[in-house]
Formats: sequence, structure tokens, C-alpha cells
Amino acid sequence: MARVRLGAAERREALLRAAVGLIEARGVAALRVADVAAELGVSNALVLYHFATKEQLVAAAFAHAAEEDLARLRRVLGRRTTAVRRLRAAVRWYAPTGQAKGWRLWIERWAAALREPALREVAGALDREWKAALTRVIAEGAAAGEFTCPDPAASAWRLTAFLDGLAVQMTSYAGALPRATLLEWADGALARELGVTSFATAGAAGEPAVGPTEGPEAGPEAGPAPSAAPQISS
Repeated sequence: MARVRLGAAERREALLRAAVGLIEARGVAALRVADVAAELGVSNALVLYHFATKEQLVAAAFAHAAEEDLARLRRVLGRRTTAVRRLRAAVRWYAPTGQAKGWRLWIERWAAALREPALREVAGALDREWKAALTRVIAEGAAAGEFTCPDPAASAWRLTAFLDGLAVQMTSYAGALPRATLLEWADGALARELGVTSFATAGAAGEPAVGPTEGPEAGPEAGPAPSAAPQISS
């Protein structure tokens, strides 16, 4: 059977997906260009044609994975419903039990960014985009009178820091807390930032977490059912 010849854009995406999967499984330090080539059955030269160095490949792989999550975040925050509902759905999706990219991948990204200036720039830009998207919806909700929040940007920072820290704990010590507790804490953090005592009274009653038919596949961090945290290689 003849092999299907991929176009340049399709080949590049296939290389990035392979790199992301290998980074999650082995870590950045252990990743080799030869491993990515072997994963797809192509030559090292082909990988290096698209990415001149391993560092370029790693930075592009992280950006590729994060862009998928950012696209999903935009869809969640762009729903035609209240700001409270959108924010709660986004926070539950991003939490360690949600469907954003696997947290092992993001922890690898943070660690690698300490040593690689190019990766630090990519990671910083993506992080700022996440906070900016969250800030805009918090500001919309406050302006609409759904809740009171004097500093939407600060709230976005605090929420992100809380969820990032919780995810690091849960990834490092898997099973330390039950899923119900994590969701309760995520809801509590959001409620405090919005100054509401109940999501029911704030118009978010019954708001579900992102379902498996709406977002990326679940990954290992979420338990049997992935985390910001989705199956990485999907």
C-alpha cells in the first residue's frame, strides 16, 4: 500500500504532535530529534528541515499544544451566556480535573523555560493571553452588574496562580485529593474573586464542566475518566 504524501503544513503538525507526546512521556531533557523522526518513520533530516534545532522544535511543540487549549478557552469564554457561567466553565476546565492540556506537559514547559530564553518568551506570551482572556470576561461581568470585582486583572492572576499551584501538587502527588474536593476548591476560589456566595444566585446553577464531546480528550491527570490541563497527543 502506497504511503500518503503529506503537505508541508500537515507534516509540520504531525512532527509537533509527535514531539508533544514524547515530551509528556519522557520530558524535555530526554527528547531527541531522532526520537521524533522514529515516531513518524521519517529521517532526522526531514525533522531538521522544519525545525533547525531541537530547541526550536520544543518551543514550537509547546506553542502548538497551548494554542489548542487557548482555542478551546476562547470557545468556552465566547459562549452566549452570562459571564459567571462562562467563567465557571473555564475554571473547571482549566483545573487539575479538567480537560486542558496534561499538566505534566506544562510543568515541563515551566522547568525548561528557566533554562531556555526562547521557550520562556513563548511560555510568557501564552500565559499572558490566558490571563487577558479571563480578565476580559471578568470585566464584562462586573460591568454588567453580575458581580463586583474592582480589579479583574488581579483576580485573573490570583485564579491562575491558585489553579497552577493546585495542579502542580496534584501532578506530583497523584490522588492526594478527590476530584469533588478539587472542584469545590476551584468553585470557591472563583466565588471569592467574584464576591458571590452562591453560583445559583449568580446565575450559574447547573453549569457543567466541559464535557468530553466538547473539548479535547481526557488525559491521565483527571483519573479514570486530564487534565489544562486533555490527552496530550490527541
